[in-house]
Amino acid sequence: MRRREFIKLLGGIAVGGSASALAEQAKTPRIGVLAFGYPDPSGFVAGLRDSLRELGYQEGSNIELIIRSAGGKLTELTSSATELVRLEVDIIVAYPTTAGIAAQKATSKIPIVVYGGDLEATNLVASLPRPGGNVTGVSGATAELAVKNLELIAEILPTARRVGVLINADSRFGAVLLEHVKAAAETRKIEIKSIAIKESDRLDEDFASLEEWKAEALLVHPALPFQAIAALALKRRLPAVSPNLAFCSVGGLASYAPDIKALSAQCATFVDKILKGRKPADLPVEQPTRFRLIVNLKTAAAIGLTIAPGLAGRADEVIE
Repeated sequence: MRRREFIKLLGGIAVGGSASALAEQAKTPRIGVLAFGYPDPSGFVAGLRDSLRELGYQEGSNIELIIRSAGGKLTELTSSATELVRLEVDIIVAYPTTAGIAAQKATSKIPIVVYGGDLEATNLVASLPRPGGNVTGVSGATAELAVKNLELIAEILPTARRVGVLINADSRFGAVLLEHVKAAAETRKIEIKSIAIKESDRLDEDFASLEEWKAEALLVHPALPFQAIAALALKRRLPAVSPNLAFCSVGGLASYAPDIKALSAQCATFVDKILKGRKPADLPVEQPTRFRLIVNLKTAAAIGLTIAPGLAGRADEVIE
């Protein structure tokens, strides 16, 4: 090979190698968003988008979001988690706990940011201050919030002694939530009847069972089909609350829960830190920073219930 041709060949390799390295450096980060589907993830996803934009990330420019929602079906959640891993996303943001567990089962390498219930109690992290693996995020303390919502029932209905609790049968966090609620109910001398919801098309039978038991109020696990449950509670004139603010928007009576926009912002901050080189194992799990109380006076009137002015006055939002 002539010297001139050899130098030209070396130059081509150098340029090609340099271009490849630059392309690798310029690769747009891909963020997979994995949602179980219950509760409705639209508010969380919108908040995540807005918060990432405020941090300087523009979709189609320097970040890509790949969103998958399983519509409340566990089998689809598992396949969606597997798909995101196959697509080699850089980070998975999971909402809520059930989605976090599916993502964790699908990969031990890709960083996962979860907003869910108690991330430690559900074994998603080793501990809140030291997550220790590829998972971190915001631990919503939903079990404690469920207790707060039980207290909300007691305030709305001081004489209530029988409260039904609907739990998602596929949620590992459901058992944790129920344990907290039962302990709180015992101190208040409130009897609890729990129903594990496996199939949403059997909700009519579940409500008939609660009616036969003479339930006076209902506490609803967030990872359930809110709209159908709120409609059935309204039809049977059963006061229903849930530790998720979206429940009131579809007809639930009341809710005390973290502010979804603030939660989305916290998750976006985790994404930003990981993209800048931090590891989930070194990022302590955070707690929600803002909470809201919503009371639906329209629903109260429809079921013949009077909400005390003091409670309505304390609410951050009143639906009329």
